[in-house]
Amino acid sequence: MSSTTVKPTNYPAIKNAPLVGLAEGNGSFSNYHLAFLVVVVPYVVKSLIPFVKNGGFKTYLFVALLTGVPTTVAYWAFMSAYGGRKNEKVILPGKDIEEYITINDPELKKLYSGKQKIPMQVFHDAYFEGKIDVKGDILDILEQRHDWAKFNFTFELFKYVFCNFLPEVIVHSQSQDEEQVRGHYDRGDDFYEWFLGPRMIYTSGVILNPDVEETLEELQDNKLAIVCNKLDLQPGDRLLDIGCGWGTLVAYAAKNYGVDATGVTLGRNQTKFGTERIAKNGVPAEQARILCCDYREIPAGTTYNKIVSLEMAEHVGVRRYGEYLRQVYDLLDDDGTFVFQVAGFRPSWQYEDLIWGLFMNKYVFPGADASCSLGWVINQLESAGFEVKNVDVLGVHYSATLYRWYKNWLANKEKVLEKYGETWFRTWSYFLGSATIASRQGSASVFQLTLHKNLNAYHRINGVKNHASIHVKLDKEPSLIE
Repeated sequence: MSSTTVKPTNYPAIKNAPLVGLAEGNGSFSNYHLAFLVVVVPYVVKSLIPFVKNGGFKTYLFVALLTGVPTTVAYWAFMSAYGGRKNEKVILPGKDIEEYITINDPELKKLYSGKQKIPMQVFHDAYFEGKIDVKGDILDILEQRHDWAKFNFTFELFKYVFCNFLPEVIVHSQSQDEEQVRGHYDRGDDFYEWFLGPRMIYTSGVILNPDVEETLEELQDNKLAIVCNKLDLQPGDRLLDIGCGWGTLVAYAAKNYGVDATGVTLGRNQTKFGTERIAKNGVPAEQARILCCDYREIPAGTTYNKIVSLEMAEHVGVRRYGEYLRQVYDLLDDDGTFVFQVAGFRPSWQYEDLIWGLFMNKYVFPGADASCSLGWVINQLESAGFEVKNVDVLGVHYSATLYRWYKNWLANKEKVLEKYGETWFRTWSYFLGSATIASRQGSASVFQLTLHKNLNAYHRINGVKNHASIHVKLDKEPSLIE
């Protein structure tokens, strides 16, 4: 295996990929080709079937309706299976699949052996069920995935898209969101503490020094300080944290900045934990509180001059995204600041990105279908009336955070197995390992945006002092041009 242009890195801050882990996957797709097939296939079908070939345009449209979905499915299945890699700069080792995994299930073993790669969806489902074991650390095996797995759309993936994913995208009712969120986050605080650690923050931390292996707690403390600085918190500010999780930011902001802080979450366990954390830190109940309710139930007419929403909008869904942002706009004072952090996928995707996204939707974050590109997010924000002050892309920071979560999870293996069983342990091992890779290589990322209302009367000059990205620290004073 060799490459003249792709080089691995070696920073203490993250889990660095080996060279094979930097290989590109298949991203072959053309909207023009698909559109051509959707138009031509019904014409061909109509001309070949005797009882419809003499029909007119209406008959053609009827046939097009019948063939549109099958044609689309066939095109996606074909291109995902046979399209070429984005590039061939990293040469794969070409080892037998048995070098990486052990297939215990007899039926699967008949299908996949030697150089016959296994579809990633088939692999992870079988791995969760104990039908497949990995030879070594699951993260290390996933780094080499392109040598033993293929990223094609299987029947099970199409079934999930049409029977689960798309209906949930279309509906996204309040009762659906409540059921999914509580089913996920009320599983048990111990389950989450075993990888989140004492901060209990389920969002990306921030690396401040890539040459040092900062702890998980340091990464999260960095993030808390950065968010509060971007909000320019001052004593007496009214802060709203939508999707506050276990309430750590609410307690931190109230304790350190003297703000009146309100957190909102659907999780009952999170509400109880956050309320106790506020009290434990000596913050009076009248200064900070956690509300257990849906974001749609935040009382109208009450406004805040500082609002934060960290990786919650994914759960809002594409259908209700604009509605949610307009609600935030109405909750924010005209001179207020909004810090918005959201996860998203790259628009120049590869099939492994999409398959990983469907895994996440099914097993980890049900209902979280609004993980879109940065461009789409900004368009939604601007359409809701916000102006973007600053954008920070935190994908690699999330990779560092996830890797520490992964190590915590493995360190607590026996506790997890005893209370939650092998399937949960394997599922979260795969999730944390694959997410470490996805966020490092750009399949998924995190965007942190600082925003305010796009009004003539907004005093933009007030924001210059804490506009961090324009304040550059120079190693040495440069020579000025005369």
